[in-house]
Amino acid sequence: MSVIFNYGIDHLTIAKTIALSKGALKGVLSADAIKKINASRQFVQNIVEHHTTVYGVNTGFGILANTKISEEDTVTLQHKILQSHSVGVGDAIPVEVAKIMLITKVHALAQGYSGVQLKTLERILWHIENDVIPVVPEKGSVGASGDLAPLAHLFLPLIGLGELYTRTKKNLNEWVRMKTADVLQQHQLSPIQLGPKEGLALINGTQFILSYAVKAVQRMHNCLEAADIIGAMSLEALTGTKAPFDERLHELRPYDGSKLVAQRLRMLLTDSDIMQSHIDCGRVQDPYSLRCMPQVHGASRNAWLHLKELTEIELNAVTDNPIILGEHDTISGGNFHGQPLALPLDYACFAAAEIGNIADRRCYLLLEGKWGLPLLLMKNVGLNSGFMIPQYTTAALVTENKTLCFPASADSIPTSLGQEDHVSMGSISGRKVNRVLDNLESILAIELLSACQAIEFRRPLKSSAILEFAHSHVREYVSFAEEDRIFADDINRITSIIKNFSFVDKVNEFAKSITINLNEGYEEFKN
Repeated sequence: MSVIFNYGIDHLTIAKTIALSKGALKGVLSADAIKKINASRQFVQNIVEHHTTVYGVNTGFGILANTKISEEDTVTLQHKILQSHSVGVGDAIPVEVAKIMLITKVHALAQGYSGVQLKTLERILWHIENDVIPVVPEKGSVGASGDLAPLAHLFLPLIGLGELYTRTKKNLNEWVRMKTADVLQQHQLSPIQLGPKEGLALINGTQFILSYAVKAVQRMHNCLEAADIIGAMSLEALTGTKAPFDERLHELRPYDGSKLVAQRLRMLLTDSDIMQSHIDCGRVQDPYSLRCMPQVHGASRNAWLHLKELTEIELNAVTDNPIILGEHDTISGGNFHGQPLALPLDYACFAAAEIGNIADRRCYLLLEGKWGLPLLLMKNVGLNSGFMIPQYTTAALVTENKTLCFPASADSIPTSLGQEDHVSMGSISGRKVNRVLDNLESILAIELLSACQAIEFRRPLKSSAILEFAHSHVREYVSFAEEDRIFADDINRITSIIKNFSFVDKVNEFAKSITINLNEGYEEFKN
């Protein structure tokens, strides 16, 4: 990966967006980008000077589009739009999501179709590079005329208003929330004087939806990778068969997601002594949650891929309105409408919830006391409840996820007195899928704990090299449970290594060390 990314010129990917947000990649405005930015800005200046009527340059907004604004008031208008549209409520969004909003907005504006000043983009880059990140409330966008409310809050600091997060001097991992005026004073900076159209260019766009989509793609990929590994461990603990993962079977119904998951399961189970020990056991079929992992996990993989593909289109799109193509060539359209992302985000929400649903079923199977495992995965039950109650938590989380599966994009409430009469609600879709992923990470952690507990009842037999590594990695954080304890502590520890991607990363690193690529031949499914 290059150490430099040219905003407005280079192709932005999800991986590059994450790298920019973490400081692993530096974003700059190249000479070519600056040329396009300045040319677009000049078009806007000419429109104002020649008194050509263009929406958002010298007119009001939304239902007020037909209200003409005088030349002397066009600058005031830009400040007022940031103030009037800052109506967000609720908790502040995560700092990383707000930073991704800044990154994706710079890339869209730097393409030279929005008429913003170079100094405005340079100030936004200052915020990114110095980790001085605006405070953005999570609720208030309907995902149509751009993510108006969150973007207005995001850019209030440009005019000296709003609040900012900055890192503390004592601990760079901690953030402190401060008034913008105080932060600017500390850095000896003055607010920006926005010019005609700039306020509208800043708040028109899908960057709130898009930033949540970027995080959803990253997090869901991690959960899908973890689900295959953990599902294979549960299969081993339950002495299930790998016959349903036969390549010939999946070529007869060749969905890419199913074929990939079947391949991964075959590789994960390679040379397992546990698998070999019951090859002639006479059991005809396993329950669906074991046997149908390629079909279920694979379908969610396909949904993830669809979201990834559309998110990367949006990362490189211009979602402003109006679009400035020239002094006499402007188009007022609907590129700000969030529907193209709202639908796949809702689809991904269902897909993520299903991974939790099938994982909970495997947790339940592990507790039944069948196929040589002790009831509730503990020898002395009665006095001990064993792993019975952790499955209550998976059941609760699975049901909570189901309640989050109503598609926000199925709803639309007109705004702007009917001028904006169909909205996407994609901002809700983006937040919702990430809430489902929060729950899914905990569900997978509980299945992983249960599978690791169960595998130890198969000793002295061992699983495959990869799954034995996964088991030993978990044991670095949580020991085998001889009796009841506060299982919440165990769950939190294992949830943390799933949430921070280290579980999947470590397993993948080990697999590569023994020359196994779990995703070989499926480049499109790599994050």
